[in-house]
Amino acid sequence: MSTSQEIIEFAMDSKAWPFQEAEKLIKRLEKSGNDKDYVLFETGYGPSGLPHIGTFGEVARTTMVRNAFELLTGEKTKIVCFSDDMDGFRKVPDNLPNQEMLAQNLGLPLTKVPDPFGTHESFAHHNNARLVNFLDGFGFDYEFISATEAYKSGSMDETLLKMLGAYDNIMNVILPTLGEERRKTYSPFLPICPRTGVVLQVPIVDRDLEAGTVTYIDEESKDEVTVPVTGGHCKMQWKADWAMRWVGLGVDYEMAGKDLSESVKLSSAITRILSSTPPEGLSYELFLDEDGSKISKSKGNGISMEEWLTYGTQESLSLYMYQSPRKAKKLYFDVIPKTVDEYLSHLSKFPELEGKQKYASPIWHIHGDEYPRESVPVSFALLLNLVSASNAENKETLWGFISNYSEGATAEQHPLLDQLVGYALVYYENFVKPNKNYRTPTEGEVAALTSLKEQIEALPDDAPASELQTTVFSVGKEHNYENLREWFGTLYEILLGQKEGPRMGSFIALYGRNKFIEMINDVI
Repeated sequence: MSTSQEIIEFAMDSKAWPFQEAEKLIKRLEKSGNDKDYVLFETGYGPSGLPHIGTFGEVARTTMVRNAFELLTGEKTKIVCFSDDMDGFRKVPDNLPNQEMLAQNLGLPLTKVPDPFGTHESFAHHNNARLVNFLDGFGFDYEFISATEAYKSGSMDETLLKMLGAYDNIMNVILPTLGEERRKTYSPFLPICPRTGVVLQVPIVDRDLEAGTVTYIDEESKDEVTVPVTGGHCKMQWKADWAMRWVGLGVDYEMAGKDLSESVKLSSAITRILSSTPPEGLSYELFLDEDGSKISKSKGNGISMEEWLTYGTQESLSLYMYQSPRKAKKLYFDVIPKTVDEYLSHLSKFPELEGKQKYASPIWHIHGDEYPRESVPVSFALLLNLVSASNAENKETLWGFISNYSEGATAEQHPLLDQLVGYALVYYENFVKPNKNYRTPTEGEVAALTSLKEQIEALPDDAPASELQTTVFSVGKEHNYENLREWFGTLYEILLGQKEGPRMGSFIALYGRNKFIEMINDVI
């Protein structure tokens, strides 16, 4: 049995990115110290649009770093998910109902914009609830913080007054990054208009540090209006707001997308102005849609979290988030079956891993030591092809094939496989079936198919998948397919109506030899 020190050494030797991130955080804390009795990880969410899969990815990845940090240090940790829901509503996302109503509420804090779906107190409350429900469904351990509540409760007041005292220094950091016109109106403090409730982007004409107030000129009345910076009467501009959270909450770790690299630098500079140390963090690459465009909350492109879970398991989504966070990845529906099978492959190998290999496996970062012990005898890709060949419309039909293939296997014994059977039926119906295109065989292909049928018929009844596969190879060679990929492509197009397909030996074994022979008879 490994000692705690050996486990730590194995984890560090694994070179898995969550452990590398945890080591960076350990070094930061050694330098800066920590006056809290826990180490704080933060993730941020802007509820100006519906939560998308990138939001989930940030929480999932941060949790992986947190788990790695706890293994290495044994220290108490906490994750907060901070919703910037007091931000002004600047643009109506394209993927929402009631566009006209939303357009009439531009400028208001997101917690004051009516919910276009009519289910919650506000648009922000609706989006926050969707995010919380999703994160809870995954069992994440986190604390949700609403910016509106944080500002109005006074929990940020001390930091806001510090920022008022450092107003000129903060302006000196931000102004050089702005265009000439924007400089004229910029202020890190955005007053909430007492008359309209709108989050204003106006110049500040006076500040009173002792009173804790700022003054601006009302655009309509032209009068000077003075408001406190505390108690929810002002909202901080984005980069200053981020620094305010880091300082006010004492954030030790927060990752961010590469598109926010400049914001990280500026928020870090403001944090230092306030005599605090910026958090450690990972700069991750963005998710792209099928066309290579950045996934956007306002456009609603890419895959939603709910859509992924319609066609694939929670664990496969977590695996996708674990893989190569520093590389931009396309995120579209074809990715799901591949990722499901990659998860199954990692899961099957995990029990045999020891030492650093164990901590390099994504299974540990998804499950820790409490991983599913189920052996899954059929891949997801093979299930999809079984649905395609059998035209099955329910789980019972597919389990009939599976039970013959893996003697005595039942849904009760294999709950994970039963999940996959359900996903395969839905995925096939929505993505495979509409694109099927069966090709008529040529004269030469009919001869090859006839030969394949005869040789399969000649095999013993209990011929394993490997022998079936060898037979398929042999027939391809006998019929002068120099590139056997072309032979398998021919089988997929003629028998399954698709360009790509399964390992044929495994497919024949699962589908049944007699059924496969019937399939060939139907086309020749």
